[in-house]
Amino acid sequence: MLVTSSCCVMDPEAARTARESLDLAFHMSNILDTGLDRHTLSVLVALCDLGLNPEALAAVVKELQREPPPSTPFSSSSSQVP
Repeated sequence: MLVTSSCCVMDPEAARTARESLDLAFHMSNILDTGLDRHTLSVLVALCDLGLNPEALAAVVKELQREPPPSTPFSSSSSQVP
C-alpha cells in the first residue's frame, strides 16, 4: 500500500499565493536595499511563520552583515614558517 504524506504537498493555489507573496517581499527587500537574496529571504519568512521573533531575526541578520568574512585557513600569514 502506498501512503503519501500531505505535509509536503501544497495546493497549487496556495503555492501561487506563496510565490507571489515572496515576490512582493523580495521586491520590497530590494527597494530597501537589504542585500538579502531570494533564498535567504524565504528562509527568514519561513522562520517567522514558525513563530520566531522578526525583530530578533533582523538583529541577527544585521550582525551577520557587519561581520567580516572569515579568513581562510591557508592565508599568507599562516603559511610562513618562522
